[in-house]
Amino acid sequence: MRTTKAARLLAAAVTALALLTACDGGTGDHEGATRVGKAPVQPRAAKPRVNVLPGMPPVDDPADLYSADRPNRLSPVVAGFPSRVYVPNTNSDTVTVIDPATYRVVDTIPVGRQPQHVVPSWDLKTLWVNNDLGNTLTPIDPRTGRAGRPVDVHDPYNLYFTPDGRYAVVMASMDRQLVFRDAHTMKTVKTVPVACYGVNHADFSIDGRYFIVSCEFSGELLKVDTARMEVLGKEKLPLRGAMPQDVKVSPDGKLFYIADMMADGVWILDGDKFTRPRLLATGKGAHGLYVSRDSREMYISNRGEGTVSVFDFTRDRLTRKWRLPGGGSPDMGGVSADGKVLWLSGRYNSEVYAIDTRTGAQLARIGVGNGPHGLAVYPQPGRYSLGHTGVFR
Repeated sequence: MRTTKAARLLAAAVTALALLTACDGGTGDHEGATRVGKAPVQPRAAKPRVNVLPGMPPVDDPADLYSADRPNRLSPVVAGFPSRVYVPNTNSDTVTVIDPATYRVVDTIPVGRQPQHVVPSWDLKTLWVNNDLGNTLTPIDPRTGRAGRPVDVHDPYNLYFTPDGRYAVVMASMDRQLVFRDAHTMKTVKTVPVACYGVNHADFSIDGRYFIVSCEFSGELLKVDTARMEVLGKEKLPLRGAMPQDVKVSPDGKLFYIADMMADGVWILDGDKFTRPRLLATGKGAHGLYVSRDSREMYISNRGEGTVSVFDFTRDRLTRKWRLPGGGSPDMGGVSADGKVLWLSGRYNSEVYAIDTRTGAQLARIGVGNGPHGLAVYPQPGRYSLGHTGVFR
C-alpha cells in the first residue's frame, strides 16, 4: 500500500510540473515560443522581384533602379580607367578631353563630321562618338584615350543599348528610323520606320521591356517594345510647337520625365499607361536630365536661360534653381563619379561648365571647340550602360 501510494504521489507531481511548464512557455524550443527578454523572431519578408527582359541583369532594388549608381561604386570593368570628360564639338569635328581634377584640356581627338554625343557601350569597355553627318561611329578606348577605326553607321544622331546588352539602338533622326544593331559589330539586325520626325532621346522601363522615345521635330513620344522591336504607341504632346528632348525614368520606374525646350519645362508621363502627360515648368529651353548619386534629385539644364533646376523626386516639386554667372547655354552632360560635380556642355558658347551639386556654384568654365553637345563623364558608377551620355543601371 505504501508503494502504491508513493507511486501515485510521484505521478501527480510529474503531471503538475508538466502543466506548469506548458502554461509559462518554459524554456523549450517550441515553434513560436517567446523567450524572456527577447523579441519574437520575425519571418523575413521576401524581396519583390521584377520580371525583367530575358537576359537583362536583375533589378537589385525595385524601389530604386539607380541603386547601383552610388558614389564611386565603379565596376571592375573600368578599374584603372582615367577619369575624363569627353566633349563632342559638332562644328569642329573633334572631341575635347578634359581632366576633371585640374579642369584642364589634355587632348583633342579628330573624329567624323558633326559629332553629337559620346556614348558608353553596354559592357562599359568602349566610348562611341556619334558622327551624325559623317555617318560613322568612332570608338575611343577609355583606358588609353585613343580613337580606333570608324564604323559605318548611317545617321547616328544618338545611340542607346537594350538592357540585355544584345542590341545597339541608333536614333536615326533624319532617316526617321530606329535601327537595331548588334551591340558589338554594329551590323543591322532590324530597321524600324517611325511615323514621327526627329527621334533623339530615350529611356527604358524598370523591367527593360519597353522604352520611351522623344521625337523632337514633331512634338511626339513613342513607346517601343524592346524584345519585339516594334512601336507600341504614339502620343502627341499637348502643346503646339513642342520639342521634346532628354528622357529619364524615375527611380521607382513609375514615371518618365521628358525635357521640352519649347514648353520650357518637363513633361511627366505614366509610361505603363502611356496617356496624356502633365507639364512641370522649369525654365527656358529645358534640355538635359541627370539623376543625383543618391537618387533623390534630378538636375534639369535650362539651355535658353543659363540655369539648372533641381527637382525632388519624393516631394514631386522643384526645390532650387542655380544660375550660371554671366549666363550660358547648359545642354547635355553627366554627374561625376563621386556625385559632387555636374558637368554640362555650353552649346552656343564653346565652353563646358563644372557645377557644385551641393551649392550650385560654378567651379569652372572651360573653353572647348565649337558647338559642344553630348559630353560624357567617364567612368561613372553602374553595372552596365544604356547609352546616351551615360545612363547607367
